Amino acid sequence: MDIETISEQRSFGGVQGFYRHTSAVCAAPMRFAVYTPPQAAHGNVPVLYYLAGLTCSEETFVIKAGAQRLAAELGLMLVAPDTSPRNTGIAGENDSWDFGTAAGFYVDATRSPWSKYFNMYSYVTRELPALIAANFPADATCQGIFGHSMGGHGALVCALRNPQQYRSVSAFAPIVASSQCPWGEKALPRFLGDDRAAWKNYDATELVQQKTFPGTILIDQGEADKFLVEQLKPELFEAACAKVGQALILRYQPGYDHSYYFISTFIEDHLRHHAAALTQD
Repeated sequence: MDIETISEQRSFGGVQGFYRHTSAVCAAPMRFAVYTPPQAAHGNVPVLYYLAGLTCSEETFVIKAGAQRLAAELGLMLVAPDTSPRNTGIAGENDSWDFGTAAGFYVDATRSPWSKYFNMYSYVTRELPALIAANFPADATCQGIFGHSMGGHGALVCALRNPQQYRSVSAFAPIVASSQCPWGEKALPRFLGDDRAAWKNYDATELVQQKTFPGTILIDQGEADKFLVEQLKPELFEAACAKVGQALILRYQPGYDHSYYFISTFIEDHLRHHAAALTQD
């Protein structure tokens, strides 16, 4: 599990690094970012994975969210993978901003030619955690996951399908019903085929009705988000959670949109939400 260091900088007493490795499950080079807090000098620390949204990369959260200061205070390692494999040679991979490159939707594709490379679900839940555990002072028994938009969808799906792996989950403006919105209806058939039953494995609203998450799910949603009504539909997830008794904190934030100005405003609440779960005995 060799990794290449692209760059490392000191930040709030810790280290913000950018790295690259050859992924087996994505059959391509993959990049990721890691913030290692100062507490890691004295032992392994909890790990919080962040999944970014459409058009983003491993750099977006690191540069825009302003999370390092509080991560240093709380002793959290922050890991941010890229949002898809890149430069695979698949025809059309760069044609759309909401499908293909930087739009992997955190699924394991089953439809050719995407199935060779676009296996972001396995990458996030299996390969990347193993890589982090092997190369960084990470406590693999204390993992949380969160994300934004497409990445919020990914975080919810990963946590609901693997409740034994993640102690905490949250999301900013997530796609909560991927099989019932235009973004998902474009991406899922191309990655998974036309059987809508297969799509439900990557739809948080469907998944929560099959198995609840043992902790409380935190979601922040901007009321001025231009994607709120057509793409995000948090009311569907809220209703599903109420139906099965899933603990959920869904907060609508007046005046906030879909941007990282929104995320940076509420990032502290999310990091503290995760720290409360990840640092308890």
